[in-house]
Amino acid sequence: MAGCSDDQNANNGESTAKSPEAPEYPVTWRFALEEIEGSVQHAYAEALKERIEERSDGRILIDVFPYGSLGTSTQLTELVRNGSVNLAFASPGHLADKVPEVGIFTLHFVLPEDTSVTRQLLASPELITLFEQPYASQNMKLLAFVPEGWMAWTADKALRTPEDFQGFRIRTMTSDIAEEAYRAYGAEPSQIPYSQVYSDLQLQKIDGQSNPVFAIEEMDFYEVQSTLTVARPAQFVSSVISNLEWYNSLQENQQQWLDNALKDVAEIAWETQEELNQTRLQKMLEEAQLSVVRLTDAEREVFREASMPVRDIYLERTGESGQQIMGTLLQLIKTLEAKNQESADSGNGG
Repeated sequence: MAGCSDDQNANNGESTAKSPEAPEYPVTWRFALEEIEGSVQHAYAEALKERIEERSDGRILIDVFPYGSLGTSTQLTELVRNGSVNLAFASPGHLADKVPEVGIFTLHFVLPEDTSVTRQLLASPELITLFEQPYASQNMKLLAFVPEGWMAWTADKALRTPEDFQGFRIRTMTSDIAEEAYRAYGAEPSQIPYSQVYSDLQLQKIDGQSNPVFAIEEMDFYEVQSTLTVARPAQFVSSVISNLEWYNSLQENQQQWLDNALKDVAEIAWETQEELNQTRLQKMLEEAQLSVVRLTDAEREVFREASMPVRDIYLERTGESGQQIMGTLLQLIKTLEAKNQESADSGNGG
């Protein structure tokens, strides 16, 4: 519904102001993904498409473009910024070069072990608000954060200690802060587009890579790597974005359809990533000679200690806004963990 306002410049009873023209329906929105069909992002996009088209009675249609249809992740973000694409996924792994603050999600051992706390954290309005201005400075509207599961490492050997990373050529996402996370272990990181990883592994231009389990399976990385190390250093967190000017220009009812649909599908994304990460791991074990190594708490603690200096690098590059985000995020984690523990104690009769 178009908004109305009083005309302060009436002349002979006639208003000189023009009301916004109602759009000619149906309207098509373009939604670009960083992942292929069958992925967490694809399931999310299809669910969002269904909700918006249903809520709008078919007045809004969504065209979904899986990864490879329109370009690399970096190119998709540029398409959103210049208005060629309305909606897209944008992961911190490349976005941190434009919005340094989101590099916090590529830091290791920051997000909590309890995935339900991470889920609550990323949906927190307080956290979203902290990132709104950094995104807006690049003409992007932050709509949601979407967790896609723990990152795992693949290689032709187990990666149990930082010493195993010495001279190890690992593919990272295309941001400098993502590189720093592995340089802290002694690795030789390389920024390589997602679509190029398989061939570079096959040709032994790199020694390994890091992704959520479902992505490792769907991109067939396990075909050219023998060992998967479950270290849980970080969750893969992506963000859903739109062009800022486009979002602000939407009719009020269109914004409501979009905002409400995003709330509807948050649960779907969570359930999908859990299911896919479990079933895809089982599939890889059944189809390949894949060794799975799970790090102990003591082994993870060594990596955690080695990762701590990268937080200082993040703070140096983000300044006051990064300090505020880091402090707020860590405090939110403590608050949510305490709240969850209190609920658990109450449930146990404590």
